[in-house]
Order: sequence, then C-alpha cells, then structure tokens
Amino acid sequence: MSAQPFRILTLNIHKGFALGPRRLVLSHIREHLRASNANLVFLQEVVGDNERHRQHVQHWPEGTQLEYLADSVWPHHAYGKNAIYQHGHHGNAILSAHPFINWDNIDASFVNFSQRGFLHGTIAGTDNGSIHLICIHLGLLEHERKLQVMRLIDYVRRVVPDEHPLIIAGDLNDWRRTTHATLKKTLGLQEAHESANGRCARTFPAFLPILSMDRIYLRGFDVQDCQILSGDNWREFSDHCALMTDVQLSSVLS
Repeated sequence: MSAQPFRILTLNIHKGFALGPRRLVLSHIREHLRASNANLVFLQEVVGDNERHRQHVQHWPEGTQLEYLADSVWPHHAYGKNAIYQHGHHGNAILSAHPFINWDNIDASFVNFSQRGFLHGTIAGTDNGSIHLICIHLGLLEHERKLQVMRLIDYVRRVVPDEHPLIIAGDLNDWRRTTHATLKKTLGLQEAHESANGRCARTFPAFLPILSMDRIYLRGFDVQDCQILSGDNWREFSDHCALMTDVQLSSVLS
C-alpha cells in the first residue's frame, strides 16, 4: 500500500436532508460520493437510526444510512454513535476501501446539550506502522471546542505513535481558526487545502461559502491537490461543501 495514492473526502451530510424544505437526498449524496472516486470518506451527522424517519420519511433506507452510502463501493466502514435521543442517534462515520485493523469511538462531550465524539480507525500502512484515521465534529461553542481539542491532542499523543501516518478530518466549526493553529503546532500537522492553495477552504454555508469550517489535517503525507466540491449540485446536499484531497504517503515523517 505504500506506493498507493489516497483520495480523501470529508462532508457533513446534514443527516441526509437537503437545505430548505425537508427533502431526503441520500441517493444523490451516494451518487456524488461514488463519482468522487475517494477511497477514504469522513462523514459527519450520519444517522445511525431514527424510528420517526423510518416511519414517516419517504425512501428512508431499510438499513442504516452508513450501509446505504457505503454500498459495494466502500466494503469497510465504521460508525461512532454520538448524539443519542429517544427515537434514534447520529454521529461520525468513515468509509474505507481498505480493511480496518480496529476502530473505536472516543467521547468528547463537555456540555449537556451537545454530544460529540472522535471516531478513530486504523488501516494497514507502511513499514512505519498503521495509518490512523480520526473523524471529528467539534462543538459550536468556543469553550467547548477548546476542551475537545485538548482531549484530541492528549488522545493522539497517547495512542498514535509519532512515526505513524495520521489523518484527522471533519467539521471543526472553527471559523476563527483558533483550533487550526493549535493542531498544527502541537501535533505537527499540515492542513491539505492550506498546503495546496495557501489558505484553509471556505466551506460554509454551502450556498455562499465564506467560513472555513471543514478541514483535512495530515501527518506523514505529501499533498498533491485539494479542492472544494461545490458544483454539480453538491451544495444541495448539505449546509457544508465537501472537501477532497489527493495525497501520497511520505517516505519520511517530519
């Protein structure tokens, strides 16, 4: 796998509904995810189960949203249940073309009304070790995000060896970019869009992106390209734009 390139995509899918009038667009999301040819997909706000939607929403999938989106394209996938309510739950998910060695969901909730977590999976990598994948969706409050980032940094330092390649991707809600500087400095990360284009991507709101919310952080990879996916009806699928990058494993970790 060491010579194989990776195409990484991250998207907050807004629980599978379009903006505006409530309309399920999971089939369109799946179609566009397939067309991206990404082999690693980081998703946020994926519904694990919702009894109300199952009964009342037309074309709701028989299985889970994760299984529906993964289908036969990404045979390996993981889901981290975060927000739990009486009629269901939602959280983060990772779709992978490569088998998982293991995966775990780490609680990152610091306020009662906002349940969050970090979904951490590993896939086979190089002689240096496994490739670590962490899908995140940080909170809306600045104080909440600071605590979550502290937990993330502590977790990575304890669990992910410095020489192992690392990808952290998702919706950071970090429009002021305070978290951005902290992650780069403390964990030795580069952000894909900033590396390729000189600044973090503006991905929110999808109809007129002005805020940098979604990121792909890397350690142990060389960035070839990074782009915001906002054309071809992408913006109809969520309040966020998708972000996609092409990378290759570095020969030496810095």
